[in-house]
Amino acid sequence: MTTKLNANTRMVPVPSDSIVPERDLGKRPILETRHLGIEFGGLKAVDDFNLTIGPTEIAGLIGPNGAGKTTVFNLLTKVYEPTSGTVLINGRDTHRMTVTQACRLGVARTFQNIRLFDKMTVEDNVRIGLHNQIRYGMMTGILRLPAFWQKEKRQHEQALDLLSIFDMQDLADVTAGSLPYGAQRRLEIVRALATNPSLLLLDEPAAGMNPHETEELMRNIVRIRDQFQIAVLLIEHDMRLVMGICEGICVLNFGKVIAKGTAAEIQNNPVVVEAYLGKQKEG
Repeated sequence: MTTKLNANTRMVPVPSDSIVPERDLGKRPILETRHLGIEFGGLKAVDDFNLTIGPTEIAGLIGPNGAGKTTVFNLLTKVYEPTSGTVLINGRDTHRMTVTQACRLGVARTFQNIRLFDKMTVEDNVRIGLHNQIRYGMMTGILRLPAFWQKEKRQHEQALDLLSIFDMQDLADVTAGSLPYGAQRRLEIVRALATNPSLLLLDEPAAGMNPHETEELMRNIVRIRDQFQIAVLLIEHDMRLVMGICEGICVLNFGKVIAKGTAAEIQNNPVVVEAYLGKQKEG
């Protein structure tokens, strides 16, 4: 049986017609989107998307296949530049920012299709995420001065600490491409965490996982939020996971928001049920 880890969260309204956890009330939202939209060849893939996420909220973005969920992630991470609307990360407008600039601002993500450096070790994949946190001069690196080795040691320790979140520290020297599918999913989350995000975007993190792995993932997502005091926004088709840990849920259909609310509100929303199951014929 799936444990609901969001059961004690009280959600409260905020001025932008959204809800945030009560503990985040009065704090600057980590994410605000205002009338966000994008067109491809005249087709509106996302239209008038509005969402507010508190700085320690675990939020869900759900909807049928093709609803525009991954497109929203691409807008938030600057893979796409919106046709209309605004994205604010911690109050800063990301207009015209690059993917790298959005990452430095605190946005990190995983992908629907795993994107690891298969031929590199598990540790080296994590260390790539740490690259913007440990710096030394070019000559220090070329000459292998003491400062270089000190920072390399620190980076090694940080990578192992992050891997320990999923008990993967003993796999540090294993080639990433040789890991089982579920372990690769977990490694991608660790690499995203290595960038020191304020907002972690997870695109179908439970895909390919068995029920036991999914239960463990749920606990670890909550642990990550609590340990790092960050917000998490996830796309997921596994409703047990979504309803078990997401505090606020936003539902997309054909690129438009059709519902927002708590898990209980979304489960009992007839518009959401119709979007997933289709309109039932009257007898």
